[in-house]
Amino acid sequence: MKIELNKISHTYDVEVLHELELVLTEYNAVALIGMSGSGKSTLIRLMAGLEKPTSGTLKINDWDVTNDAEYKKHIGFVFQSHNLFPHLSLKRNITLVLEKTRNIPLDEAEQIAEANLRLLKLEDQMDKLPKNVSGGQAQRASIARALSVNPDVIFLDEPTSSLDPILTDEVLIAIEELRELGKDFVLVTHVMSFVRKFANYVVFMQEGNIVEQGTPKILDAPKTEQLKDFMSKVH
Repeated sequence: MKIELNKISHTYDVEVLHELELVLTEYNAVALIGMSGSGKSTLIRLMAGLEKPTSGTLKINDWDVTNDAEYKKHIGFVFQSHNLFPHLSLKRNITLVLEKTRNIPLDEAEQIAEANLRLLKLEDQMDKLPKNVSGGQAQRASIARALSVNPDVIFLDEPTSSLDPILTDEVLIAIEELRELGKDFVLVTHVMSFVRKFANYVVFMQEGNIVEQGTPKILDAPKTEQLKDFMSKVH
């Protein structure tokens, strides 16, 4: 995966990202970590094209994220909470997206939905409404929905933040198994054991800046006081 951030800044009421610079060319699972308010969720939303940066340029796999509408057809996004339509079954949550955004006929959309729900071990839940499955199952259905559009890159923003420890493990195991699909991943997570296991590059953020970056080894031997302090708190 290629990631190019050039002087990326973003402002809401205040500036939350400050001229971020990042160039990566050889990693397929990048983790963004940091305390709440560090800017990591804002950054992943910009990388996915859900928002436009206030200034700067951003490319993912040579796509101009801010200017090329075609880019969004190549990504999938998984939110902190599952974001499923509550009145639709797990399967219909997927087929509707495929019909409306990809113009895929219903019979083909159902085949794709069923295949991805089976991949996430939800074959016996696909006709249930989100309120009638566990939080972990709903989040896995959200991942299945993101996969159903056959994305090149999957963005995951704190996919386990609303789950208890058992359901967190359930979702993280499912994500880990997706590595075999050959997709690229960018994820925000606070579970450092998963970062060590899943990511091959880590970006540590604080107060809207990239403070330290490198392979997951930086978690065990931080060079900055900020990352040392962060790791002492998350442990």
